[in-house]
Amino acid sequence: MIKTLLKSIDRFQIYTVALLMLAVGCGVANAQELNCTVEVNTQSIEGTTQTVFEELKQGITEYFNETKWTNTQFSPNERIDCRFFLTVKEYADDRFKGDLQVQVSRPVYNSTYTTTLLNFKDTKVEFDFREGDQLIRNDNSWDSNLTGILDFYAYLFLALDFDSFSPKGGQPYFDKAAQVVQMAQSSGEIGWKTFEDTKNRSAVLSAFTDSNTGMIRDMNYQYHRKGLDEMVTAPDKGRAVITEAIKTIGDVYKNAPMSVALTMFRDAKLDELVNIYSKGTQTERDEVYELLRPIYPADTERLDKIKQPDEQ
Repeated sequence: MIKTLLKSIDRFQIYTVALLMLAVGCGVANAQELNCTVEVNTQSIEGTTQTVFEELKQGITEYFNETKWTNTQFSPNERIDCRFFLTVKEYADDRFKGDLQVQVSRPVYNSTYTTTLLNFKDTKVEFDFREGDQLIRNDNSWDSNLTGILDFYAYLFLALDFDSFSPKGGQPYFDKAAQVVQMAQSSGEIGWKTFEDTKNRSAVLSAFTDSNTGMIRDMNYQYHRKGLDEMVTAPDKGRAVITEAIKTIGDVYKNAPMSVALTMFRDAKLDELVNIYSKGTQTERDEVYELLRPIYPADTERLDKIKQPDEQ
């Protein structure tokens, strides 16, 4: 309700108004923050009862969607849409091995369009889970690698969403994600160690927090709140802001050409940019094309659609 009535206000302001309304007895409905769709793909696994996989899916779904992750008041229609797609490639002795596709999106004001904030494939996923296990959340201690993974991505979803509505608005949740990574360092589990992999969970966090690449957080706000959210009523103005914002990707490339930040931007935004610049001037298209071409040489086909959309 709050977001519908106050579409022109940043999320921080929306929540402030919501709290004030609660204080005067207006009775805004309270809900958990995440609306996460969970899928568990077991096509590679044969000869195993499906019960454990069904329990795993149910447990993850409840963990994401029934946990209160913040102190912020959310109404049901403000919940953050995300997706957690686990592909199990090996399963033996209660040990799961596979990969994970995570996505989070948020609506664009004054439209029915939703934009992707994150689309990332985590290939370093291993954890133990057996039938009857309860997933217990504890921010202050390491319970299991599975809950560690879930906590990390829940806080990442929150951080990116809040950042997209206000400058550095997601800082408390990046701090929480950093605590998870810190506890995971001594767990012996893969996917967490610094410098172990340029695309593991530690690297993902570093992409948003290191000085060489952390400017993508400012880009997140400019691109979404000042760019996309303005495009319905002022398309040229909003597109100009986006053009300026994505120059940050060039800075990231100069500072850290192997950063996973570049991969995450590509997978979340390249196709969207084709649509954004379909009505842009040729000067804008050329500028964006020349910026992205050296960064994504393997994506020439998609980049060509940005430069010459009418010819596709």
